[in-house]
Amino acid sequence: MSVTSVSETSDPSGLIGAPVTVPPEAPMRWNGWGDAALAKDLPLAVRALLPMKLGRVPKAAPAAQLEEIVLAPSLLSDEDAAAIAEVVGEEHVSVEAEARVRHSGGKSTPDLLRRREREQQAPDVVVSPASHEEVLAVLRLAAARDLAVIPFAGGTSVVGALDPERGSHRAVIALNLRRLSGLVHLDEVSGEARMLAGTTGPEAERLLAAHGFELGHFPQSFLYATLGGFAAARSSGQNSSGNGRFDTMVLGMRVATPTGELTLGVAPGTSVGPDLARVFLGSEGIFGVITELTLRVHRVPETKAFEGWTFPDFAMGAAALRQVAQLGTGPTVIRLSDEAETGVSLAQHGRIGKAMSGGCSAVTVFEGAAADVASRHARTAEVLRAAGGISTGADPAEAWIKGRFGAPYLRDSLLDHGVFCETLETATTWANLEALKRAVSEAISSGFAAHGAKSLVLCHVSHIYPTGAALYFTIVAGIKGDQLSVWEAVKSGVNDALVASGGTLSHHHGVGRDHAPWLEREIGTTGMRMLRAIKAELDPTGIMNPGALLD
Repeated sequence: MSVTSVSETSDPSGLIGAPVTVPPEAPMRWNGWGDAALAKDLPLAVRALLPMKLGRVPKAAPAAQLEEIVLAPSLLSDEDAAAIAEVVGEEHVSVEAEARVRHSGGKSTPDLLRRREREQQAPDVVVSPASHEEVLAVLRLAAARDLAVIPFAGGTSVVGALDPERGSHRAVIALNLRRLSGLVHLDEVSGEARMLAGTTGPEAERLLAAHGFELGHFPQSFLYATLGGFAAARSSGQNSSGNGRFDTMVLGMRVATPTGELTLGVAPGTSVGPDLARVFLGSEGIFGVITELTLRVHRVPETKAFEGWTFPDFAMGAAALRQVAQLGTGPTVIRLSDEAETGVSLAQHGRIGKAMSGGCSAVTVFEGAAADVASRHARTAEVLRAAGGISTGADPAEAWIKGRFGAPYLRDSLLDHGVFCETLETATTWANLEALKRAVSEAISSGFAAHGAKSLVLCHVSHIYPTGAALYFTIVAGIKGDQLSVWEAVKSGVNDALVASGGTLSHHHGVGRDHAPWLEREIGTTGMRMLRAIKAELDPTGIMNPGALLD
């Protein structure tokens, strides 16, 4: 049998077969997205467009520098620190200000706005275990000593799932899982890989590519997010049309909880009761910590094909994507931008005139064996053309692939210029798609208008299914006042609109703390009782991620 067992983490250079050219060598910026060396100012065309859409917006005050940040003293006792150090080693227990600041939340716009202030909240200690056994021991110790635990790896949450809330507990631990990284075992015959949960997306692809395989999960957070984070938030990557959501890739897992451990998933299919692994997919660290995952992997694609499309309007484009999904023509990636997002994208490339002419753009990507790619590409093109699409050639799709992980840098630049920028996403059926898009767009626009702010709402279809699709909104607004309080009010109205209009609160970002007050309206009182009962069994003292998911 061709089964490869990997006893040590290897790290071959380059991302063989994966569409990433710059793996993240630098740590994530503490007060922004990604590598500071890759940060860019706003393109001139965008700076010219903003006043037309938002009016005059005062430039943001200079953000506090790392050395200026003031934190409350750590509440961790010397006895607590010594007990934890016995488990993970003294060098892996830090109460230093910089370590605490770097683990003080995720990367939502509210997170980043708070990160600009001089006085900030932070966990009391950062603890970095290196194994499942160490995680289990830390959780037991934390429960005994009344210490809250926030699982933390890539730090890319955008729904408040990583806020350092201690709740009713004495202190809060940020449990950094990045030392749990590597490929444990690869079964080449079955197409299964066991990987540690702190492995980042690029690390996973490098390790698998060395053996001719890939996972093929590429969310926008890919460069920094980890496999455990993908599972805990039920992530959906940009290649989901071909490779599926991350939760469909999960075949098994190992989990540490304050009251015990679980090893789940022994076969590709089973009827031995409910699937307990699904309890932890989307659990956002409130039950325990996922330490290891068994994942479906596949051979690195032999070839790729790209094609861009344009449609007269969003309705025609959405109808075309629906046909692609329901006929199963097989693109690996397919996305549709509405008129506003298409216009801004063109403006970024200096094509202002074309940006004002209307229409919607789409991109398609196909991966696999050459003959199969050619067949799926031709069939998809036939469907899109019959639905009113006009091909724009390979260039738009290739350009999107090259830049698809860079959008968060643009948000940082907008914030520097005083322009509010945030994203949100949802999903619904095809029959309800346009109605939900209108309801959310109106809730955003009217919400900002009520605070005297002009806004621009961009939207694209990010993931498709035979019965429906996900809508991803990007919002920019010219707020003359406290951006955090205005956005809190606007987002509350948007969440109300989502629930009232048949959309889900989140398609792939998760619940976190931002959506938790609305969760019962989506899953019902019985669903909430079930979640609380599971938490009471696995985490009876409530130390795991207080306030996340269950408010």
